Amino acid sequence: MPPAPQAARRTAVDVTALLERGRTLATPVLRAAVDRLAPPMDTVAAYHFGWIDAQGRPADGDGGKAVRPALAVLSAEVTGAAPETGVPGAVAVELVHNFSLLHDDLMDGDEQRRHRDTVWKVHGPAQAILVGDALFALANEVLLELGTVEAGRAARRLTRASRALIDGQAQDISYEHRDRVSVEECLEMEGNKTGALLACASSIGAVLGGADDRTADALETYGYHLGLAFQAVDDLLGIWGDPDATGKQTWSDLRQRKKSLPVVAALAADGPASRRLAEILAADARSSDFANFSEEEFAARAALIEEAGGREWTAGEARRQHTVAIEALDAVDMPDRVRERFTALADFVVVRKR
Repeated sequence: MPPAPQAARRTAVDVTALLERGRTLATPVLRAAVDRLAPPMDTVAAYHFGWIDAQGRPADGDGGKAVRPALAVLSAEVTGAAPETGVPGAVAVELVHNFSLLHDDLMDGDEQRRHRDTVWKVHGPAQAILVGDALFALANEVLLELGTVEAGRAARRLTRASRALIDGQAQDISYEHRDRVSVEECLEMEGNKTGALLACASSIGAVLGGADDRTADALETYGYHLGLAFQAVDDLLGIWGDPDATGKQTWSDLRQRKKSLPVVAALAADGPASRRLAEILAADARSSDFANFSEEEFAARAALIEEAGGREWTAGEARRQHTVAIEALDAVDMPDRVRERFTALADFVVVRKR
């Protein structure tokens, strides 16, 4: 994965502790929100979050990286507020994020997430749709029941981010059926699908803490470009990631014919490997036997993407977006320790393996 620029010269921050703080503060409120759902949606949601297994027994599942909750509670500290001020925002963002995961897994046909069968695989497509819808509704409820002006401002930002996220998923699906997608189109899609919600997470705690729109907008800029860096790394992991670390199949994005950044960049290179890749992917789209392709066939496609420069370009793009995100923080007046934590979280995003 691409190294974080100048990371070694920065003040040491315990990113694991930062992520755990966000998770620890948000989880009790998140669980209380999920408990409001009518049966069996409460149980299905609990399975999705890893709190119980498929038989309903308590479990200690992988709850994800918790980057969004960490950002939300950290952003509250920009205003001088306690991190707890950002907790409703952290929970609301997590609910929207998990609404999208439930629906995306079904639409993409993903059978594994976080090393377990996905909700639609265990409980059926109908429950995956219903629980996703319920989590989406809960997100705004958690914010608006605060009854403050700041909560209303936060809800507007979350709603805008949610709409962009849905636009991004629609673009992602439509691109799977096209032979060619431009790099610009791919970045727009990923900005919607990933950048918008990370932008919201990076500002929502500050909004709840009373930050003005200029401060919130600058934090959103940081989060948006961090989201693009995050997705670029995800795209690398979606092809070359270790399944033991990612919890997904080998070559998972290639199996779904995703027009991810490495693929799009490789096709745009227009060299011999790029042209050969274009021919193969066009044939794949017409193949009636694609689902039965061997590991070797997917490995060959991955090799062509790398030969055409798609892997190297995407790693470079992750680093570029990381730099833009860090520079956006210059427009925000905040305590040095808070700035260092935002920077450390950005560094974490571009060096992770899952």
